[in-house]
Amino acid sequence: MSSPVRDHDHAPRDDEDDPMQGSGQEDEEGDEVAPAGASDDSSEEPEEDEEEERRIREGFIVDEDEEEEEEEPERERKKKRRKKSHHRHRDEEEDALDEDDLELLEENTGASYSRRLTRIRPGRETESPPAPSSSRARAVIESSDEDLDNDDFPRVHDIHSIWDDERAAAGRDDDDVDMDDMDNFIEYEDEEEAGGAMDENEREERRRERRRLEKARRRAFGSRPELAGIDQNAWEEIHEVFGDGHDYDWALVDDEENAFEEEQAKPEMKYQDVFEPSEIRARLLTEDDDLIRAQDIPERMQLATSSLSPNATLSIHKTLTENDLDDAASWVITRLSSRKERDFFRGDGQYHHLLSDLVQAITCALRYLFVQEFEVPYIWTHKRDYISFFDPKNPRAPVELLSLDDLWRLYSVGQKYRSLLERRAALNALYSRFGVSDDYFENEVRKRVETAEIAADAIEWLGMKYREEKKNRFDVQFHDDEEQGDVRKPKMPSRVSAYELAKKTIASKLAEGFGIKPHEVVLNFLSDHNTHFVEEQELNPLAYAEQFVDPDATRAQPAEELLARARMIIATELGKDPLLRQEIRNAFKNNALVSVSPTERGIAKIDENHPYFNFKYLLNKNAGDMLQSAQFLNILAAESEHLVTVSITLRPEAKANFERKLNDAFASDSFSDTARAWNEERSRVVQETLEHHLIPVGIKWVREWIREESEDYLAKQCAQSLRERIDVAPYTAPGMKRGDTPSVMAMSWGKGDPHKDSIAIVFLDEAGRLREHTKIDNLVNTENQDEFLDIIKRRRPDVIAIGGFSIATTKLSRRIKELLEGAKNGADRFDEVPNIPVIYVHDEVARIYQHSPRADEEFSALTPLGKYCIGLARYAQSPLNEYAALGSDISAITFEEEYQQLLPKEKLLTALERVLVDVVNKVGVDINRAVTDAYYQHLLRYVCGLGPRKAQVLVKKIASMGGNLINRDQFIKNGLLTTKIFLNAAGFLRIMQDSDPKPAKNRHGEDIDVPDPLDNTRVHPEDYELARKMATDALELDEEDVHDEHPSHVVSVLMQDDDNVKKLDDLNLDDFAVNMFEANNDKKRHTLNVIRAELLDPFGERRPDFVLPTDWEVLTMLTGETRRTLRMGIVVSVQVVRVKDQFVVVRLDSGIEGTISRRYLTDTDLPPPQVVKQGQTLIGVIIEVKLDLAQDLFSVGLSALEADVASGDSQFRRSKPDEAWDHAQYNRDKEMLARKKRAEVDRTRRVIKHPNFHNFNSQQAEQFLEKQQRGDVVIRPSSKGANHLAVTWKVDDKLYQHIDVVELPADPTGQTPGSKFVVDGNLQFSDLDELIVNHVQAMARKVEELMVHEKFKPGTEDDLHLFLRNFVAANPSKSAYGFTLNRKRPGHFNLCYLANKNSTVQTWPVRVTPHAYYLFDTPAAGVPELCDAFKVRQKSMSLGGGLGGAAGGKTPYGGRTPAVRTPAPGHATPGHMSVRQVGRTPNPYGGASTHPSAPAPGAFPPPGYGGMSQYGGQQYGAPPAGFQTPSYQQPGAPGFGQPPAPPGVHPSRAAMIQGNGWQGGF
Repeated sequence: MSSPVRDHDHAPRDDEDDPMQGSGQEDEEGDEVAPAGASDDSSEEPEEDEEEERRIREGFIVDEDEEEEEEEPERERKKKRRKKSHHRHRDEEEDALDEDDLELLEENTGASYSRRLTRIRPGRETESPPAPSSSRARAVIESSDEDLDNDDFPRVHDIHSIWDDERAAAGRDDDDVDMDDMDNFIEYEDEEEAGGAMDENEREERRRERRRLEKARRRAFGSRPELAGIDQNAWEEIHEVFGDGHDYDWALVDDEENAFEEEQAKPEMKYQDVFEPSEIRARLLTEDDDLIRAQDIPERMQLATSSLSPNATLSIHKTLTENDLDDAASWVITRLSSRKERDFFRGDGQYHHLLSDLVQAITCALRYLFVQEFEVPYIWTHKRDYISFFDPKNPRAPVELLSLDDLWRLYSVGQKYRSLLERRAALNALYSRFGVSDDYFENEVRKRVETAEIAADAIEWLGMKYREEKKNRFDVQFHDDEEQGDVRKPKMPSRVSAYELAKKTIASKLAEGFGIKPHEVVLNFLSDHNTHFVEEQELNPLAYAEQFVDPDATRAQPAEELLARARMIIATELGKDPLLRQEIRNAFKNNALVSVSPTERGIAKIDENHPYFNFKYLLNKNAGDMLQSAQFLNILAAESEHLVTVSITLRPEAKANFERKLNDAFASDSFSDTARAWNEERSRVVQETLEHHLIPVGIKWVREWIREESEDYLAKQCAQSLRERIDVAPYTAPGMKRGDTPSVMAMSWGKGDPHKDSIAIVFLDEAGRLREHTKIDNLVNTENQDEFLDIIKRRRPDVIAIGGFSIATTKLSRRIKELLEGAKNGADRFDEVPNIPVIYVHDEVARIYQHSPRADEEFSALTPLGKYCIGLARYAQSPLNEYAALGSDISAITFEEEYQQLLPKEKLLTALERVLVDVVNKVGVDINRAVTDAYYQHLLRYVCGLGPRKAQVLVKKIASMGGNLINRDQFIKNGLLTTKIFLNAAGFLRIMQDSDPKPAKNRHGEDIDVPDPLDNTRVHPEDYELARKMATDALELDEEDVHDEHPSHVVSVLMQDDDNVKKLDDLNLDDFAVNMFEANNDKKRHTLNVIRAELLDPFGERRPDFVLPTDWEVLTMLTGETRRTLRMGIVVSVQVVRVKDQFVVVRLDSGIEGTISRRYLTDTDLPPPQVVKQGQTLIGVIIEVKLDLAQDLFSVGLSALEADVASGDSQFRRSKPDEAWDHAQYNRDKEMLARKKRAEVDRTRRVIKHPNFHNFNSQQAEQFLEKQQRGDVVIRPSSKGANHLAVTWKVDDKLYQHIDVVELPADPTGQTPGSKFVVDGNLQFSDLDELIVNHVQAMARKVEELMVHEKFKPGTEDDLHLFLRNFVAANPSKSAYGFTLNRKRPGHFNLCYLANKNSTVQTWPVRVTPHAYYLFDTPAAGVPELCDAFKVRQKSMSLGGGLGGAAGGKTPYGGRTPAVRTPAPGHATPGHMSVRQVGRTPNPYGGASTHPSAPAPGAFPPPGYGGMSQYGGQQYGAPPAGFQTPSYQQPGAPGFGQPPAPPGVHPSRAAMIQGNGWQGGF
């Protein structure tokens, strides 16, 4: 039988074959639609019957919601449907069959598939393959949820989607479907179960719900069952057999609920969850950015740093009020500038009579800046009358009280005052929290807090004085007080100062005996005469202090110490006093001296050509003279490199005056001996106060003061350089109107290599659009020349801009000029080549632009050289636009050649941004162009009131409106700008008008946006009425004449009037301004001038003409040479390019060509071809620099004469020393360096033919042996003289022994070795090989033998100690010992021994010689003998008590073993000194030694071990001081005999050891 499907209710039967008339669910396969009249007799197709029944059975068991879920709110059901629809759509996309699968199905089924099918996915019951129909094939189609929602689109649903539509059907009234009469007799089991728990209303409501659901099911099943080929009876039978598909919905309830809860629990996805924080900051999408956009405050005023900075942060500050303005003006006016102080404050100043007007102007400026929040350009343009002096009696001579620079300075200083107010508030809050009453603070300190430093000092002073008191105070809480929860307080610092400790002792009471409080001393210091007097003491200080000595002798402190603590208390309180600190800062400000001294490294590194040489020996330079230069910043940079040390001192007389004044404020006026004694103590307090507190405070402040002032000066210089570059009009070609933008053709040859580089050409039209770009190989071939001229004739640019990366660019410029001139002279009048100027332009912006992401985005098809040309062309059209588009990259431009890198980036960006803001607002921004032109849009962020964030949102809002504004009123009407931002920006956002403006002729269409000619002027909307009044008066019209016209109609009439200049000149603006001032106190004189200028020339060009680069600037741009590197007298290296008979053409490294004439080439009379040849390198001196920019010629003249070159150029390259120069120290250090150089020259390099000899010093020898094996040797010269050699051998990693060797007889020249080599004065060797084999390598073998022994432990001595302790702790009944290298004495070992766990580790020295080990003075031929010697010695010490002294500790060595480094006295290479026996080194290769130095068994120890040891102090054999037997002492008489042999030691060997080793007290 056919698949049971049904058509939509209103789907016509005739359209069944149309594949667009039905759809299946997205996650299911569409089944074929059975044709009308198809037989439903299953007997005709018995083979398909079982398959169809299975499909129907599976189709009824669907994964849908239960009936109870129909009671959920409609909103939740919609959410679930959207979610499932999304999953179905995704699954359908994944399961779609490709075309090959469809073709395969068509071949096997005979059906035709116009669209795609989906695959059967495992585990999904609701999908089944399409069953082929017995009738003609039907198209299987699909549709999306959007299709289902379209009522006009007929739909066909297969059986699987019946239950999907159930929810939607439940929400609709299906009046067209009749209920079956049996519906009222349906019994529901849940109703019966509910029973009495459900009243009649609830039951009826439940029945209605059941009826509605049943109605939906019947509609789904068989409202028209004939469409599916199944009649009503068949459907009922199916329903009885298989159920309605909801029998198992109870099992799905939890899954649906959980899925919905999971969906609800998922947090809303935000962009913060997707993007990196750095990217969010870069796109200005942080919460702070949103806050800045929303607040009605100019963006730059909300930022703590420049808006150009990528790390700009939000500034949290308190806005000033009207009540703060008077104090702010008084505070700011003294810090504005030294020029203002000179002109206005001094009695003989030029504008001293205008001081009150200056205060009023500053007050107005502060009000505009910090109360009304207007930016500087707004004040300068629209409120300049209020910062100028206007005399109604002489209106033509206004005085500019504040300049534009003064306004920016006022803004900066005002920000500091605002910060000061916040610090004052914090200070008052702290004082309130302490809850104390301090008259000195309230009456003196608080009213003198005039700087941030004083505020910080006052906070510190309050904390010092009252923190401990607050800590000791407790709060009283009564029973009826509200209980307070435990509030977790931040942990306070636990560090306690010496002052706080002393303050808690009796010394604080002693300090009160000085007779005057510290703050009273300060008040005496500040006043002209003492207002507080000292209370005299009857006893002298020492006797008075004796009274405070603790009677307990165990805790008593001397009176002198108590007195010193009392002095420290008073000195600290004086040194922390904020008012006294401010006085020392003032003293330093006027009398500070700066000195610089080089470090040991700086003496050698800073030579006369070094940039730091200028201040290398700076001595007592006045700090005030360093404010207007970058010298101090350079000094700080040198100090950070550890090349110099900076010292700041107070001028001696100033320090003496300060000290004397402080002594006078502290001292007693009495003349008694006691008073004099106390005055001496007070004088000591003053000394301590100055040295430990006040002087350091003054030094620290002066450093920061000079640094800040120097940075401000340097930033101002960089800003001025930028202003000179961007505050210019576009290039004006001949015949152009000033201010119009030219069309530019830019050309560059790159590096100018004819074999590699081609010439790039781009053409930009007047609007800045790229119209053409190409490249040609050269301008030599005729074909290329014709192509170039063709572009010129077609495009006819106003100017050709040239740039490049080498001096070859000048050749390109010359060639272009020649081609243009030749074409102009040779062309007929019909093919005339225009007269086009060829210019160089600054390319620093273009160099950055060519590799920037912005260039890749704008001109991805161009090469880097083409993008470079784009930058050149744009610079010629508008330097302002180019610099504004750089953003934070503008800091990469060099504005100050030498010192710009010393300036902090944030301060540099702030200074540069202010210049951009000034110039952009001076020019104005076309808002409609900014919306559509992304490049021009960069200017918008600099408009007054805006910034990158506000400009960004403004552009988006305008674009959403259609991208075009008609008038400025729309900024407010359409909510584009908030009030303050509109007032700031309105006068600088121009809206271009039609060339023939036609304002509305009546006022009836108020809601219609009509253009206003004043919107295309710099006139602010608040002055529109004034402009209209001027236009009306100029046209001599009455108000009745323009009553029915647009308010600005008269303005447009006047602008179009050919005689408008004369009509405006006829107006008496002075009288107009005076009348306004007298009537309303309005100052509008400057505003009237602005209005007049704008009515004549709206947004006319106010900037100077375009500035072309000078010849030196072009030379620097192309070669990098400057006036400093290319001037007369400089010695340079040149290469010969061409050789002529009378001169030689050469080329410098920078590419500049030069000439050497015959008479400057050689002293001989030979012609140049016989003296030099092409390609040869010469050294020459520059004698002439030739620069001809008009002819594109840059060359130098040189001299190669030996006399000229020999004199050098040090006098030209040398840095000039500062005037404050320490000549004495300079000469001393210069002489010391000269001596060192002479010593280096005088030291002859020894030449000894031996493979191990190297001309190394000790450090170089160690570096050489670092990668060699143990025992390797280096023979090297000795610093002791020509008759000495030094032998360095590697003992272990990073451990080397240096041996001094004396040559006999010595060669005075040091070139040949001697015939004998003596070590330690008594060991002689015939040659170096014998010395290496019999001495060095013999010792190396001894070292190796001990290092491979089981008792040797690698690592440090501490590691061995730890091992011994762990071993004894694990084995309490045993003792332990071991060996380790002595890294302080190369060639020695340490023997460490631990007797038991309660004793301490003892350390004994073991010395290595070529023939034996020595434990103290006991020789041992091998390691076993050494161990036996140790055991015997230890046993004898423990039994006989041979070593006395304190228990534990190391056995002292005495002095240092001279074997690590060359000692300073005499510079002798150390060896083992005279610790070996006299004689020759024994043969280490076995047999009896032939050397007489080999000791016989039982012999006494070698010389040097009796009496005083060579190691300084007591010899090793003598009992070391302070040693004590570690374990126990056997009682016995002093004459106790020899101890028995230790276990494991042969008695004869023990006897030998005892006989040799117990000399000297054992």
